[in-house]
Amino acid sequence: MVDFAFVPPATPSLAIAGSVQRFPIRRVFCVGRNYADHAREMGSDPDREPPFFFSKPADAVVPAEGSLPFPPQTAQLHHEVELVVALGAGGADLDEARARDCVWGHALGLDLTRRDLQEQAKRSGRPWDMAKGFDASAPCTPLRPLAGRPPPEAGAIWLDVNGQRRQSGDLAQMIWSVPEVIAHLSRLVRLAPGDLIFTGTPAGVGPLQPGDRVEAGIEGLATLSLQIGPPA
Repeated sequence: MVDFAFVPPATPSLAIAGSVQRFPIRRVFCVGRNYADHAREMGSDPDREPPFFFSKPADAVVPAEGSLPFPPQTAQLHHEVELVVALGAGGADLDEARARDCVWGHALGLDLTRRDLQEQAKRSGRPWDMAKGFDASAPCTPLRPLAGRPPPEAGAIWLDVNGQRRQSGDLAQMIWSVPEVIAHLSRLVRLAPGDLIFTGTPAGVGPLQPGDRVEAGIEGLATLSLQIGPPA
C-alpha cells in the first residue's frame, strides 16, 4: 500500500446518462481549428493542415448545468461548443479503424476560453495553458455510451446566448473526422481509457458576460443550458 504524504484528490469523473456509474477522466485533449469556418475566423488556412492539440486539466470538466462562475483575470470569456468523445480503449500509432473502436461514448461540451489571455500568449510566443485550462473551463453533459455504434459523423451543432444564435454548424463539416483525430493524436501520445477529446468548434465563437444564459445542442445527442455567474 502506498503511503501518500496527504490524502490524494478524488479522481475527476463525468456522469453517464441513464447510469449510476461515472466515467473516470484520465486526460483531456482538445483539437484546435477543426471546422473550416472557425479556422478562417481565427485567421488560419483550413486546408487540412495536420491537426494540433492542447490540453485541459481533468478537473476542469464540470457538469454543464446550473451556474458557472465568470473566471478571474479576463475581460473576454468566449464560448466554443464541441462534440466530446470519451475513449474506452487506447494505444499508440493507431490506424483509423482501431481509432474508431476506441470510442466508448460521446457528450456535448464547451471549451471556454479566456480569449484576451490567449491573444497575449500568441503575441508573445507563450503557451496557452492559462487561457484554456482554468477552473471549470470544460463543462460537459453526461456521456452517452455508443454501445457498439460508430461515433456520429453528421448532425447539427449549435449554441445560443440569451436566445440569440451564435454558433451553427454540422459535425460533417469537421476538417478531420473523429477517427482521424484520434489516430493523429495517438502518434503523439499513447492514448488510454478515460481520455476525453474535444473535437473542435464551428464558427461564431464570441463573448460571454455574467448573467448570460447559454443553451447548446448536438442533433440526436444532447442539449445543455447553463448561466454564467458572477466572478469567482
